[in-house]
Amino acid sequence: MNINMQGLNLLNRPMSKATQDRMERQAKRDNQIAFFEKQKENLKNMKTNSLEDIQRKLDMFQQYDDQIDAAKASYNNSQMFHILDEARERGEKIAEEAEKMAPKTPEERREEMIEEATGIDKDKGTLSEVMDELEEQIEEITEMTEDMAELNEENLEALSDEALDETDAAAIEQVKEQNDMLADRTLPEKYRHIDYHI
Repeated sequence: MNINMQGLNLLNRPMSKATQDRMERQAKRDNQIAFFEKQKENLKNMKTNSLEDIQRKLDMFQQYDDQIDAAKASYNNSQMFHILDEARERGEKIAEEAEKMAPKTPEERREEMIEEATGIDKDKGTLSEVMDELEEQIEEITEMTEDMAELNEENLEALSDEALDETDAAAIEQVKEQNDMLADRTLPEKYRHIDYHI
């Protein structure tokens, strides 16, 4: 009894090329064996009257058996070479991974750290990310100081239109000093110190 499961793909898993090739070789072998088995069955039904016919029938029977054995041997040889090829490919992959995982010299480790920090190897390194954040914070601080300066100027203009006495001038100076101190304090608070050693 021959069961052909070539088209059946259990659980809809994609088959690898190696598996498909093996299944094709198996199907080819099974078809050849089935053909010669059928020929042997036909020989059994053939009627013979003389010794020469019987001898010819036995020779044909032996040839069919030889053909079946040859088909099996051919499949086994191709399967053996296929397994050797797969083993060679796996060995090459394992060797590549082992080379990647090999211990590195101090110079190689230092170069990797520099590449990672500066972002040469990848799109963005640690240093470039920190620099981007720092630029954004500086922009925010400059916008805030510009806004405060505009507010101070508006306040000064409003106050200059009115009569200023000495107490108002002192208050204005005090406000200016507070604004300057506030700007001086916010810049260091938002600034992050970066230690970068090579």
